[in-house]
Amino acid sequence: MKISVASGKGGTGKTTIAVNLAVALAGKDIDVALLDCDVEEPNGHIFLNPEYTESVPVTVPVPKVDFSRCTYCGECAEICQYNAIAVIPDNVMVFPKLCHGCGGCYHLCPPRAISEVNREIGKINSGHGRGVEFVEGRLNVGESQAPPLTKRLKQSVSKHEVVIIDAPPGTSCPVVEAVSESDYVILVSEPTPFGLNDLILAVEMVRRLGLPHGIVVNRADSGDDRMLKYCESEMLDILMKIPFDRRLAEAYSTGKLMSEIDRVYNENLFNMYTSIKGKISDARACDYQR
Repeated sequence: MKISVASGKGGTGKTTIAVNLAVALAGKDIDVALLDCDVEEPNGHIFLNPEYTESVPVTVPVPKVDFSRCTYCGECAEICQYNAIAVIPDNVMVFPKLCHGCGGCYHLCPPRAISEVNREIGKINSGHGRGVEFVEGRLNVGESQAPPLTKRLKQSVSKHEVVIIDAPPGTSCPVVEAVSESDYVILVSEPTPFGLNDLILAVEMVRRLGLPHGIVVNRADSGDDRMLKYCESEMLDILMKIPFDRRLAEAYSTGKLMSEIDRVYNENLFNMYTSIKGKISDARACDYQR
């Protein structure tokens, strides 16, 4: 079972929910893995303090031109939608950081003057912490292509009873890659005007992807009631409400878990997991009957 934790913006408590949910399930002897797919700024390790056992580089293919065979016909530049290759009368310029590794230039080059070489864009680190298998992606500084690293990260984890994916914030391509193929998406937000705006965008995203989803309202006793009215009007499931608690903010700032403040949070998170598991089972039963 794959459960993604996402949010329309950063700072809403997404990583807090992902990490604490993973630890709560591990505490119930559930085989669980946590994937930190926020590859531009991974921070799950701060709370799990894992012992790393493996670090694997991730590469993408980029074109290399053999000028002894190139005829400067320009077909490679025409096929490239990302302007990663440009042809002028006596030269071919390749911009590796713009290349998405689709291989179009390689396959369509008439004189077969283009080959592919690997370029490292980041690393995948694996380890264990607090009873959880932890896998994180780290995009190299200056790189812009998070989706290829996220895709490899999702493929690298071994089979577990539950896989929790900590998605990056927002609704752009890296988030879509992170949450795709999930059985359920937990959307974390807060009852503020900005929170509501970004929640609406996140809900539209998961609906377009056809993914079941529910809402965790963080700092639920702050802000106003417009978010709750929106959830009611859109018939969105409120999975859990977390009150504003200064102790939680202090715990987060020092790398502590919610359960280290009050163990009731672990029970609440496990109950939320049980509810999600039931929703997934009901949905699969309905699909089977059809």
